[in-house]
Amino acid sequence: MKAIVYTRYGPPDVLKVKHVEKPIPKENEILVKVKATTVTVADIRARKFSVPPAFWLPARITLGLRQPKKGILGMELAGEVELVGKNVTRFKKGDQVFAASLTGFGAYAEYKCLEEDGPVAIKPSNLTYGEAAAIPIGARTALYFLRKAGIKSGQSVLVYGASGSVGSYAVQIAKYFGANVTGVCSTTNLALVKSLGADKVIDYTAEDFSNTDQLYDVIFEAVNKSSFLACMKLLKNNGTYINVTEPLPSVQMLWTKLTSSKKLLLSRNPPETPEALNFLKELVEMGKLKVVIDKYYSFDEIVEAHKYVEKGHKKGNVVINVENDNN
Repeated sequence: MKAIVYTRYGPPDVLKVKHVEKPIPKENEILVKVKATTVTVADIRARKFSVPPAFWLPARITLGLRQPKKGILGMELAGEVELVGKNVTRFKKGDQVFAASLTGFGAYAEYKCLEEDGPVAIKPSNLTYGEAAAIPIGARTALYFLRKAGIKSGQSVLVYGASGSVGSYAVQIAKYFGANVTGVCSTTNLALVKSLGADKVIDYTAEDFSNTDQLYDVIFEAVNKSSFLACMKLLKNNGTYINVTEPLPSVQMLWTKLTSSKKLLLSRNPPETPEALNFLKELVEMGKLKVVIDKYYSFDEIVEAHKYVEKGHKKGNVVINVENDNN
């Protein structure tokens, strides 16, 4: 089978299309013919080995000390079940599925084996493979953190980075739970964020988002580009600050935890179960959750796709069509 392989850390050009051995599913696994995958920020970090200094050694041990242990990136996918292990009961050949492959990577390939009890589910019936592939990381992350924050109807939520993958889902999921949502983004994305249901949209290039008397129950930092102190100024007592990209608390964060009733939720991976995907599938099929696709690339255009995402200005998601008929 064809796969996109990298044998060293570095710029997008380290990614090469090669022929590798087709995987064989274990007794509890399904073999998926991958139709579409995506380029996520996590893919960029793994390829470059761009991690916080405190995580350098454990990340090197996990990803590979001198070269990548897992030579095929790709952390979300959609495709068709081609084969099932003898103990599999949830899926059958021909099922259309979508899945996260954050722990093992490997979605940049024509085939991928997945554990049936992992984050894999029947894909929403009203989405293409390309659209479905763009849900399992961003939407699952947004859902996980909003649930951890105890999101409920009537609360006020601010989403900083509201036009990105996680942010665009956070806006919609917070609205689904009945919150009043303010989105922060650039000028070019104001209409997009408004279309996702945001009650108010702030252009960070034109005004200081913290220059307001409005206080929020939840502040959701999706891109780690806002000032923590500015966010604390806007967060209610007993409110929750979410930062999905920062794994370790800063000194300011630790002081806030010690001296106030404000809660902090920092980067962590959602549980590796199918529950969240099944919930998100229902939202999509009810018309409560839209997938924002910025660009589609072909399998052979992976280097260009990584270069684009690495610029840091994508709207929603960037999809890689493993087959050419999925957009």
